[in-house]
Amino acid sequence: MKKILINKNPWQTRVAIIEDSKLENIYFEAYDEEPLERAFIKGIITAVLPGIQTTFVDIGQERAGFLHISEVDRELAIKKIAAFSILGEQEELQKKSSPSKRQLSIEKIFKEGDAVLVQVSKEPVYEKGAKITTCYTLPGRFVVLMPNISRLGISKKIESRNERIRLKEIVKQLLPEGMGAIIRTTAENRTAKELAKDINFSISTWNTIQQKYTKANPKEKIHEDLELSLQVVRDHLDSDVEEIITDNKNNQQAIYRFVKLIAPEFRQRIKLYDKLINIFDYFGIEKQINTLLDKKVLLKSGGSLIIETTEAMTVIDVNTGRFVGKKSLEETILKTNLEAAEEIVRQLRLRNIGGLIVIDFIDMVEASNRYHLFNFFEKMLKERDKYQSVVLKVSEFGLLQMTRKRTGKPLIQKLTQACPTCKGYGFIKSVAAESYAVLQKLKETLATKKIGKEINITLNPRIFTYLTTIQYNSILQLEKEYKCKITLITNEKFETHHYKIEKV
Repeated sequence: MKKILINKNPWQTRVAIIEDSKLENIYFEAYDEEPLERAFIKGIITAVLPGIQTTFVDIGQERAGFLHISEVDRELAIKKIAAFSILGEQEELQKKSSPSKRQLSIEKIFKEGDAVLVQVSKEPVYEKGAKITTCYTLPGRFVVLMPNISRLGISKKIESRNERIRLKEIVKQLLPEGMGAIIRTTAENRTAKELAKDINFSISTWNTIQQKYTKANPKEKIHEDLELSLQVVRDHLDSDVEEIITDNKNNQQAIYRFVKLIAPEFRQRIKLYDKLINIFDYFGIEKQINTLLDKKVLLKSGGSLIIETTEAMTVIDVNTGRFVGKKSLEETILKTNLEAAEEIVRQLRLRNIGGLIVIDFIDMVEASNRYHLFNFFEKMLKERDKYQSVVLKVSEFGLLQMTRKRTGKPLIQKLTQACPTCKGYGFIKSVAAESYAVLQKLKETLATKKIGKEINITLNPRIFTYLTTIQYNSILQLEKEYKCKITLITNEKFETHHYKIEKV
């Protein structure tokens, strides 16, 4: 059974979902950071780039939001084009039947200075600004409302054909004209009354957003999603959740009121944690969070994963380690790969890794084993990961390429910052390389003949030791060549790459 654990402090809220004491999901919200994902903002167009069919939109953040033509609602595009066109062009446009996105052009839809209602679909990541859209979504407990897209989708995890037909028919009747929806997995076996309540609440929210937009100032945030603990309860509360445990009395009351409104049958499962030890320590969550920052993940069999993330992609390497198996080498490799596939799905979810992902599984000779691994990995993603992903078949080299929907910041970006010494590279120059750089700079300085005959060089102690032991003859040779006296001085405060050359 699952538990939802909430650690709420004046500086941060953390929510963990555990199953049999094992961490399955982790969420963070710091109060000094403005939540952006799913927020509605009155944006201002700052640049239109026809070459890449994109506009940049000022949403009041450090970097402008990124709006691509594929994220522009078709009806909005047609209205905007009609507004910019002369009468003859309007008539021509009306004659065309439903132009596709390919027929639309971004410079005909937006002009610099235009105001537009946008929703943040992806928060800023590293050097990239927020990704925004005009294809709006409002998540409810059972249904995600799409107020300006008249399409109807349903979760693939609802497998019963009859149930899918039933849910689609109910939701179709409940939606106003022009609106669409995505039916969530939690809607399975729900009554028409429950679905209507959920949809009506989202419609009411949308009407409020539209009213606020007309009065809002440029770059003003009009609407944002629920507070983190309520979001998690809304998205994850079902019959599998045994308890919702929070360590804050006010938060317990807020969750109780919320659950009483959306799912009153679960309100008795909300508990208050009142022990002195931190709730995450008590349930063993802190240690599990710390392991998520490691590059190396150990598997039960003795194998391991090495996870490396860059701005462009994430690369995962699978190793057998000490696992030797009991039968053939091929069987050993397949078992390790299957165990790795299951753990990779968990790590992608916990670390919130999105975008392009390349997994280097251990090479398998038999094509049937590669096919088995591919099917198993897809099955794990479908059952245990709520975000959309696209997976390509395992190549002959054991490589599997996939993309996973990016949402929010990766865990490593939330909990860490670039090392001030290596600037995020993950390594620094060796002592020898730094020493050679000092000697080269010293030689160039002496060659100018502007520094004088007596010179002091202040260095990090490790560089000092290397120069006075390994490269002492080089110092003597420079003194002889340029007829000067060189004195080396140590300074504990200097990093290995810091040095100071000055005349006495």
